[in-house]
Amino acid sequence: MSTRLITHLRHVALAVPDLRKQLAFFTDTWGLVTEHTDTGLVFLAAAGSPEQYVVRLRQAPGKRIDLISFGAANAADVDTLAEQLARDGVRLVNEPGDLQTPGGGYGFRFFDNEGRTVEISSDVDVRRHRAIEEGEDIPVRLSHVVVNSADPEGTRAFYEKHLSFALSDTLMHPRMGEMMWFMRVNGWHHSLAIARGPHASLHHASFEMRGLDEYMRGTGRLLRAGVEKIWGPGRHLAGNNTFSYFLDPHGNTVEYTTELEILDEDTWHPHVYDFSKPEVSDQWGTANAMNEFVASRSFNDPDEGLFIAPPV
Repeated sequence: MSTRLITHLRHVALAVPDLRKQLAFFTDTWGLVTEHTDTGLVFLAAAGSPEQYVVRLRQAPGKRIDLISFGAANAADVDTLAEQLARDGVRLVNEPGDLQTPGGGYGFRFFDNEGRTVEISSDVDVRRHRAIEEGEDIPVRLSHVVVNSADPEGTRAFYEKHLSFALSDTLMHPRMGEMMWFMRVNGWHHSLAIARGPHASLHHASFEMRGLDEYMRGTGRLLRAGVEKIWGPGRHLAGNNTFSYFLDPHGNTVEYTTELEILDEDTWHPHVYDFSKPEVSDQWGTANAMNEFVASRSFNDPDEGLFIAPPV
């Protein structure tokens, strides 16, 4: 596919066994706000984002990624993308139609190569949002989602071929080879990244803060609250963004970040960075060292929802 029809990342939907505990974490601790509720469902918004919600939580017996949602410019692009995917043999969950989720819109869902559910939508109502003020240590928007993949080369190829994602940068290790691919659908360095892992699962979901001060204030607030920190604070080389990684109550990794690089797509050439060099993982040298413990905490549990569409 040569024409990019996806415009941006909308939200990530997670299923969890303890909805009440997860909701309390994301609102009372992480800084999102409850925007809509339904039976066994909560839709959480970021105060600075025009998206109706950036995280959806669903009560379920097991833990899984319900779906990752991306935007398209209009209904015609949604239809075109659905037709192209079907023609290429990609398994659609449903045909394009009116959405029944908050903000409405028009969209469809399909399974990617490893069985994750992906949603593409357009014409969703814009949420009334505001500028985050100086010193406010709450998320502005959902920055990016990173997935673990047992077939990362195949997953990268799927998103490039079918959804016109572009490669921004790659992380490699002298002994292990290429390990992570940063993929974009607009000028942001990455909206999706693919990490080599033992199984398909969520690696982490990242939330953009207003600036460095707000990022550090948020990091400190979570530390004072006793939330387990995995890695950070620091600044990556690929994407040039800051990072502080924490574990949510169900063992998912969530990140505070800021200053993710915006690229000139016409002139950008992808780099291959050797992350065995400390300055690649953390330019500042302030984070705890990237090691097997840090990596293993982001492997997460195997996703229980592969090739099983969420009920909602």
